Amino acid sequence: MRHKLRPRLVRAAGLAALFALSLSASTARAADEEIQVYIDDLLAKGAFGLDVHVNDVLKGRLANVDYVGQQTSQDRVRVTPEWAYGLTPNIELGAYLPLMTFADGHGEIGGAKGRIKFIAPRPEGDGVFWGVNFELGRVRKDIDINPWNAELKGILGLHKGPWTLAENLNIDWAVSGPERGPASYQLATMVTRKIGGDDFDVGFESYNTIGDAKRLGPLSVNDQQLFLIMDKGLGKWDLNLGVGWGYGRPEDHLILKAIIGVPIG
Repeated sequence: MRHKLRPRLVRAAGLAALFALSLSASTARAADEEIQVYIDDLLAKGAFGLDVHVNDVLKGRLANVDYVGQQTSQDRVRVTPEWAYGLTPNIELGAYLPLMTFADGHGEIGGAKGRIKFIAPRPEGDGVFWGVNFELGRVRKDIDINPWNAELKGILGLHKGPWTLAENLNIDWAVSGPERGPASYQLATMVTRKIGGDDFDVGFESYNTIGDAKRLGPLSVNDQQLFLIMDKGLGKWDLNLGVGWGYGRPEDHLILKAIIGVPIG
């Protein structure tokens, strides 16, 4: 069956590329309420799930903001519950609700986002997977000058023994706002290996902005981040931890991130 899957992968990649090149919307900042590479994990049909994203910028931007009123990133903690529901065996719905920011001793609600994720069915035992995820949300002006933003995420990966490799092509654009520009492109990569059982993985994630619809590269003038990560199952709970470094021309230079899987289903 794998020879039938690969032509579908080629068609999916081609459609994603054509869509990206045809976009005339705008650039949006990377959504730092969620730092994650998507793979083929889906909730079962009818099941509910909750992941809590916590991202803390230990060393980031203190000044030189992009527009008047924008939040600076250093010492800003983002806490985002991500609610999910398995609509079908291959489609999952999600809501980032609410987007919360904590800084200077107080917290604020910054907006909300919704998503729909599709992972293509594949024969049992076939390690290749692919899918797409679409997000749409509204945030406050101090987070993004364009309030309504969208993202299309192409998902491609492979499970091989203890290894998992995944690549996301993230296409971000503003749906409405005063400074709409060309769509921006980011490649997000994950490589992990299981250690000492099925519930402990270690590896790295890399987030590489490659430019926008008007200009691709060079990488040195765009945001680049590399994370060392671990994922550990703790009974019905799950804990994903990462520490990241920014290089090139990053917004943030040192970031801690956590994703806490809460058993609610």
